[in-house]
Amino acid sequence: MRTRRFTGAVNNHPARQSHLPVITLLLAVLLSAQPILAQSKTTLFEGESQQMNYRVELLTEGLGVPWGMVFVDRDTILFTERAGKIGKFTIRTGKVTYLSGVPEVWAKGQGGMMDVALPANYVPGSWIYFTYSKSQNNTGVTTLARAKLGDNALREWQDLLMTKSETDTTRHFGSRIAFDNNGHLFFSVGDRGYRPNGQDLTTHAGSVLRVNLDGSVPADNPFVNSKNVLPEIWSYGHRNPQGLAYDEKNQRLWLIEHGPRGGDEINLVLPGSNYGWPVVSHGKEYFAPIAVGEGKFKSGIEPPRKVYIPSIAPGSLLLYSGKAFPAWRGSLFAGALKLVHLNRIEVNDNVNLLVEERLLEALNERIRDVIESPKGWLYLSTDSGKILRIRSVK
Repeated sequence: MRTRRFTGAVNNHPARQSHLPVITLLLAVLLSAQPILAQSKTTLFEGESQQMNYRVELLTEGLGVPWGMVFVDRDTILFTERAGKIGKFTIRTGKVTYLSGVPEVWAKGQGGMMDVALPANYVPGSWIYFTYSKSQNNTGVTTLARAKLGDNALREWQDLLMTKSETDTTRHFGSRIAFDNNGHLFFSVGDRGYRPNGQDLTTHAGSVLRVNLDGSVPADNPFVNSKNVLPEIWSYGHRNPQGLAYDEKNQRLWLIEHGPRGGDEINLVLPGSNYGWPVVSHGKEYFAPIAVGEGKFKSGIEPPRKVYIPSIAPGSLLLYSGKAFPAWRGSLFAGALKLVHLNRIEVNDNVNLLVEERLLEALNERIRDVIESPKGWLYLSTDSGKILRIRSVK
């Protein structure tokens, strides 16, 4: 907004004096409006899907890679940055505040500060859960932790499970968190760039783990009484799962994971099940157009519910349950990193994934995380350091 500068001479004529209060008031109004203008949300574009209109808004930018996000109240998002920071974003004001009390993070390659999540019964001052890569023997291992949020600090940080997943690579840490809201937490660990880990039950790498909220092992985990198997393992044979979503209504756990060159998968995760990596895969080798493993299917291995060829490179997974977009309720949403869009999948009554829709391709952004607000709007983070919002337009 431009304002004209008053340059005329001022004398003691009554008519001239009468304008001074008006000009002063006008300048004061304009100056006071500047912070409000700076905080206004920028509409990037409007679109239509399933007979619904929606608006995509830019809320903030200039962050590091915002890897994970969660609402701690209706107006505040807690977010992680892969380089090792954790911050608060206040939607109403647009203010970003970084927190103290964050531990040292092994932020190399694909490692760093990763997911943040809250159980459904969260109240201010209770535990918030994180996954991050922690240094061990000059490499990083995926670690589950929790802490409590003070005003601008994390307090009582606790590492609950420092996984047995050490390798000499900087790849495939996972990691996302989901809760079954029955006292259990799931989190994923990638194969850490070493393929045999997918079938090795003496390592946590290449697995989905299930623990109690204090990090202890539930008595009904599938391998809790098995010799030479780590008791936290819930499922195995995964390559690099970077999306988890729990369907509380139907008590189902969904997972999305990176394949190699092609072959990203959405899996319905069942306790004790083997998902095949690297014995079976729908992807190809990076060094040549030849299949990975023994084939695409094998007896005793759970097949994926959906395969992406070519790879979209999924970064997250959300099961939408809100009221803002009725036609999307029950859909799975995944942020796509390579093919830069928001991927929507419809789940039918037979748990088949048939209808796929690719949204926001015009943004040309690597979408890292997608979460649902208490109002049912969608909030996205991008690897370019933005937080975006999708609102319904009536």
